[in-house]
Amino acid sequence: MSQPDAFADLIEANRAYAASFDLAGFDGIARAGVAIVTCMDSRIDPLRMLGLQHGDAKIFRNPGGRVTDAALEALVLAVHLLNVRRVVIAPHTRCAMASASEEELHRRVGASVGADTTWQRFHVVDDQQRALAEDVTRVRTHPLILERAQVGGFIYDVDTGLLQPVL
Repeated sequence: MSQPDAFADLIEANRAYAASFDLAGFDGIARAGVAIVTCMDSRIDPLRMLGLQHGDAKIFRNPGGRVTDAALEALVLAVHLLNVRRVVIAPHTRCAMASASEEELHRRVGASVGADTTWQRFHVVDDQQRALAEDVTRVRTHPLILERAQVGGFIYDVDTGLLQPVL
């Protein structure tokens, strides 16, 4: 349950945003034909890192930037219904999901909540290069995607802002 004023700053910021809102009527397709799967890390600005703008791409974010079942579902829909022709899969350097073990995350979250957390899987990444290769292959070989989209795997460097092509 949230406190009534816990979101007041965000609601005020939204009002300021809405005052100059100019995207009414936009159809929601990916104007640049791009979909991005990346991490939820706040150091990543998916659009700006690729020189894109609001409305240019479909973005799916999750811990570790993995192609989960939900991300794959989003990509299938984006390819068939939302003009996506290129898929960028971009995990990043210094990712907590690639530097901690499942046990360590359970210890830390368990200590925070004061309860056993082993029932919750955190999907840590023990080998980021291998995981990226698996994800790229998973998208490239999906029967509902195949040749309909180009798929690239990259590592985003959170300290330089550069994307390193991997696959």
